[in-house]
Amino acid sequence: MTDGTTLDHVKAVADAVLYEGYVLYPYRASATKNQARWQFGVLVPPSYAATGTGEHSSCRTECLAEVGPDAELHIRLRFLQAQRRTVEAEQPDAPGRYREVNALIVGEDELLPWDEAIEREHDVVLPVRRLLESEQWVPVLVRGGELTTVVEGGRVVRRKQPLTAELRCRAERLPGLVRLHVTVANTASVDCSGYTRDEAVRHSLIAAHSVLTLTGGRFLSLLDPPEWAAEHARACVNEHTWPVLVGPPGSADTMLSSPIILYDHPKVDPSSQGDFFDACEIDEMLTLHTLTLTDEEKREARATDERARRIIDRVEDLPQQPRQAMHGRVRVVRVGQTEIGTGSKVVLRPRGNGDAQDMFVDGRVATVRSVLEDVDGTCFLAVTVDGDPAEEWQLAQGRFRYFTTAEVEPYPGEVWP
Repeated sequence: MTDGTTLDHVKAVADAVLYEGYVLYPYRASATKNQARWQFGVLVPPSYAATGTGEHSSCRTECLAEVGPDAELHIRLRFLQAQRRTVEAEQPDAPGRYREVNALIVGEDELLPWDEAIEREHDVVLPVRRLLESEQWVPVLVRGGELTTVVEGGRVVRRKQPLTAELRCRAERLPGLVRLHVTVANTASVDCSGYTRDEAVRHSLIAAHSVLTLTGGRFLSLLDPPEWAAEHARACVNEHTWPVLVGPPGSADTMLSSPIILYDHPKVDPSSQGDFFDACEIDEMLTLHTLTLTDEEKREARATDERARRIIDRVEDLPQQPRQAMHGRVRVVRVGQTEIGTGSKVVLRPRGNGDAQDMFVDGRVATVRSVLEDVDGTCFLAVTVDGDPAEEWQLAQGRFRYFTTAEVEPYPGEVWP
């Protein structure tokens, strides 16, 4: 059974998926990159999907599990519901009548139109035994509504559209396994064929993903299945979603079916001070960029969205010590019997089949500036050559030479601090 610590770990990762791309730097509604939002996990109404826009109305998850006779599958469907926020000014010549405007100043605050989002969750627990007998269809209903807030000189109107969806769940028996099938489908009957994408999104499930938890069973990794189950793993069909194991390494009772490609047991960097809604960028860089925004840009960002406001406030209030922690903790690799890290001295020994330019630095002493790892797990050392006239310029520009650990020797007497 998933404990509280595991659930917190899973929620942190799932929340990162839920809000990926929600609002991007510079966090202003007027910024170009915030004009085309909602790029991940959008399940549009079937009528809009049928127009050939490339959008889809459903996603399909298939995964493998070993289960006991009383196993239960807990499905938590999570998504965002769009809520349109409009700003209206009271007409001075017609009290009680309003017109929509691009901005409204109330005291020291500026109110702007924007598409907000409301978190939605839907839970269902199904015995695996029942899923083996027949497909189970579970309706998902979310209410729409309108909320008006009167402010000085005008009002703010928030509108959201009702949503309807279905969870379609079944299981099939395999030798020693079951294959679980979970489909999430937007079933909205509204005709969106003539809508713009922004209009259709207001009837859509946004950033839709599922957290699957087994009681009395365990999931198998689809990325690295045991050899005996590899053929069954390859036969799993996943459409518009990517299921991975989540929780601490070694755990296998929870799976996240995400619209974003992840690896098994993903985690949020513990040095991160909060979400920037952009996993493609580095927290440190976004922090520094945010600090350079003008007062006017920060004011617009705060007016755009409450989450953008929290980012600006958090960055401005961030003490120096947590800011330094985002630089990335020093990593160490072992070369022979010596630990090598940032600041270490090494002797360069380029391979004969490497870059011809590297042959000119064979035997030279260099300083390690960073320890890196590629997607295949190969470690590289970013170095500057000691005594190189361009060393200072290279440091300023972040331009380094790169060598694998097999292409360096520890400098005699070198001890990494």
